[in-house]
Amino acid sequence: VLELLRAVQRGSEDRKRSLGRLRWALQNKETQQKFVRLDGSIRTLIGIFTSSLADMQMEAARCLHELSHSSDPAVAEACLPVTSYLLTYLSGHSVEFMELCLYTLGNLVVESEAVRKQLLPQGIIPVLASCIQSPHEAVLEGLGYVLSQLLQAKEAPTEIIPLVLDSVLPQHMLRLVCSGLKAGIGAAVEFAWCLHYIICSHTANAALLSLGALPALTSLLLDLASEIPQDAPEGLELLVCPVLRCLSNLLAEETGCEVQIQDERLLIALFLILQCFLQQHPFIVQECLWLLNNLTADEPFFCSALLSLDLLPALLQLLPCSQMASVLVLTVLCNIAEKGPAYCQQLHRQPALPLLLPTLALPDPEVVGQCLELLHLLFLHWPEAAADFVTQGGHRALEQHQSTPVLQERARALLDMVGQPLGASALSPCHATLSAFS
Repeated sequence: VLELLRAVQRGSEDRKRSLGRLRWALQNKETQQKFVRLDGSIRTLIGIFTSSLADMQMEAARCLHELSHSSDPAVAEACLPVTSYLLTYLSGHSVEFMELCLYTLGNLVVESEAVRKQLLPQGIIPVLASCIQSPHEAVLEGLGYVLSQLLQAKEAPTEIIPLVLDSVLPQHMLRLVCSGLKAGIGAAVEFAWCLHYIICSHTANAALLSLGALPALTSLLLDLASEIPQDAPEGLELLVCPVLRCLSNLLAEETGCEVQIQDERLLIALFLILQCFLQQHPFIVQECLWLLNNLTADEPFFCSALLSLDLLPALLQLLPCSQMASVLVLTVLCNIAEKGPAYCQQLHRQPALPLLLPTLALPDPEVVGQCLELLHLLFLHWPEAAADFVTQGGHRALEQHQSTPVLQERARALLDMVGQPLGASALSPCHATLSAFS
């Protein structure tokens, strides 16, 4: 490596070849650490990176890009002198060169707080804002990568997100996400995660809602669902996931924003997505159920729509998918049952009780606990369900939980309820919107 550096410094005729070999060597972690400790190493690379020879610039940029992959903060901090040049070259250069600069910046900000601290006063947010109208998908995808790394930093809520909100970035990010597949799925995915990180900070949701984020993302989800029955493009689930999370977290805010999207097509879209991704991408099931819970938690519209569209059987089929899916399905059913007797009557007409009995036999206290909560609501609002439950042998399933510390109080209360026509219960319903994964 020292010989390669000397060959590069001497400016010999094979300098480009030496840079190429150096780039290959810098793929090794130990070589990266040794290189930055060599006197004048970074200064030499910067000198070539800022030269007027385009092919040499590109080779130096590739070397810097390899260095940026290091997980050692010391390597990232050794690259501090190059950050201002990386920003400068985000305008007026080739697409490939800009893309290299963007990914190098993105890699550096992941590993080093010192790099982030230097880039902010250097004006990285305004520079990125000027790049976001680029017509090149590769540039947009790289830009999304840099932003997503910045927005995940520990200091993002206080130091980075306010700067982003004061720029044109949020509206353009929303536009690019909602253009979906037209702008390229890679860029749309990156910007969807950027919106997700902003929403999770809970400091910007009012601003995003004022930009129309909720109806825009809802419309996008409907469009994505409409793509599924035809020829869903590869990687569609990568975009669906952050879009679902953005909607879930916006709905989890106490803003009353759920009133803005009373559209039963959203439920149909969710179940189409569930059906499409259930086998190959089961993680999407969990994301859909988080959103379904937040839609039904307070708003009777979606509870009524779920029943009137006859989507309950499809929901019940998801009970055995996973532990988390079971909990979320039961929580959605609780949201419906909590709305009162008419809703509980419709739940009773559906084959819910026979499916709940095997659920009560599961060894998972969280799943069983949520099932007990659902039974409590059903029995409270529709006593006929309690009578059917006893006929089907449900009381025996309850009796087995009388000795389980975390369940025994609720199990005993339910046994008391099924022993009388209608009784007050010591249980109180507890349903709320849930923030999706941060």
